[in-house]
Amino acid sequence: MSVTVGLKGRAETLVSDQNTAQAACSGALPVFGTPFMCALMEEAAWKSIAPHLEEGQSTVGTKLDITHDSATPVGMKVWAESEVTAVDGKRLVLKVAAYDEKGLIGQGTHERFIITNERFLAKAAKKLEA
Repeated sequence: MSVTVGLKGRAETLVSDQNTAQAACSGALPVFGTPFMCALMEEAAWKSIAPHLEEGQSTVGTKLDITHDSATPVGMKVWAESEVTAVDGKRLVLKVAAYDEKGLIGQGTHERFIITNERFLAKAAKKLEA
């Protein structure tokens, strides 16, 4: 299996009280929170890539450069789309965009790296050592 340019993904959710700017502590208003839009973009990306990886591999997000251009109220459906635009060894670059039922609400680029799960977790666990 391998990840190729052009691979696309999608993730969606409904805006609720649990994914507002208020809930994320990223703002005071009851609208879809930017942190949740970022997470939706990452979800579209990693879920589209995962089936194309070898056993024991995953991807981790390392960079997200986005704009959040339009507010979405509670009760409206939102979705994110991703597309792999570059594959440079283990480094993957994706174009990401988010939409609500009225149109584009955010867009940008996202970078992920292919990792080996055990090695990655072992490295993280070393931070707990004295």
